Amino acid sequence: MALEKSTGPAALVLTATVARRYYLEGESKSDIAASLGLSRFKVARLIDRALATGLVRIEIDSHGEIDLDLSVRVGAALGLRHCIVMDAPEEDDDTLRSTLGRAAAELLAEILEPGDVLGLSWARSLMAMRASLPQLPRCDVVQLTGSLSLPSDDSPIELVRDVARRSDGEAFFFYAPMVLPDPATAGVLRTQPEIALILNSPGPPMFDDETTAQLMSLVSRGAMGGVMLGTDDCRATYEELSSRGVEFSQLPTEQPYGIDAQLRDPSGNEMRLVQRTDV
Repeated sequence: MALEKSTGPAALVLTATVARRYYLEGESKSDIAASLGLSRFKVARLIDRALATGLVRIEIDSHGEIDLDLSVRVGAALGLRHCIVMDAPEEDDDTLRSTLGRAAAELLAEILEPGDVLGLSWARSLMAMRASLPQLPRCDVVQLTGSLSLPSDDSPIELVRDVARRSDGEAFFFYAPMVLPDPATAGVLRTQPEIALILNSPGPPMFDDETTAQLMSLVSRGAMGGVMLGTDDCRATYEELSSRGVEFSQLPTEQPYGIDAQLRDPSGNEMRLVQRTDV
């Protein structure tokens, strides 16, 4: 049985021919094999040899500011669904923020779907993103952090409002400072009904530990949102809202923490009407 010769000008030309037809002309290994009178396995070996010897070199060229290789590796390492790494001069803050903002705007325009909920914190790069945003799919925008003492056009509230305008959605604001001087002030702020509602988390006595863990898992993935409305008289509020056509899925019921009822908004989202008696 004769040994296959893998060196020499004829072998080199054959390898180049197979590699060109496979990589540049898009032919399948089976078609190349049939055309050249070779076995499919020999075609596969020639393609592998072209890569191993450097006859064929594969490069990924982003043709722009995106570092594709680093984007892929960082995304894989951190388990991210989307990861964009930009190549920008670090010594120029304005250029860096402009580059990041433009990339963020392009990413949002690409991945947002109608009906999504977009949460925004605050950063100068996000303000730069605002300036580059095209018209977005219809979605609501939620402020995720409190406000900072900044010029009015750079506040988190203005950021959320402007992005909501680009999406024709509703803007939801968090009217509270981002940073407070001491824990006592934070404690007082948490007692305000509007703030307490925003910061509310499911847990006892309304839900047991297992149910709480399930709810928190769903909330962390954006699968649901819980809303509780406080009232001094659950039954009286139930009667008033029912007379106005509000649909209730649960009548006022005695619970260990008080009296509550469950209702639906016009979109079908469930909310609870709660009269606390344990405080």
